[in-house]
Amino acid sequence: MDMKRYWSRLLALVLVVTIGLMGCSGEGPDGLSGDYRQDTLAVVNTLKQAIEVSPDDSNKAAIQAEARQKINDFAARYQRNSSVSGLSSFTTMRTALNALAGHYSSYPNRPIPEKLKNRLSQEFERVEMALKRGA
Repeated sequence: MDMKRYWSRLLALVLVVTIGLMGCSGEGPDGLSGDYRQDTLAVVNTLKQAIEVSPDDSNKAAIQAEARQKINDFAARYQRNSSVSGLSSFTTMRTALNALAGHYSSYPNRPIPEKLKNRLSQEFERVEMALKRGA
């Protein structure tokens, strides 16, 4: 009976330590770290890759799926965060995210038009510059 109690407590301890360490890892379940600046730059890099992918690329669907997921994760994490919602980098980022998400929703099988690509590239540059300024 004592051995059974020992193993039960040991298993409980291992589970508590495992859950504790997983909860303390830098990234959340959405793949974002919680550091607004770092997360924004990571999403910008992913989206730049997504808008530059050629229509013939075999990884196009996977890259677009990752971009859609990053858009959703970023919006879910920072949309109601009052500490970043007033920043110019955030408002510009949301504009870019909405434009790209709208294209993916309305025209999932069509390539991104050059006009939209140029606009998104400009907005991403503005976001990066605003982040450097701390805005």
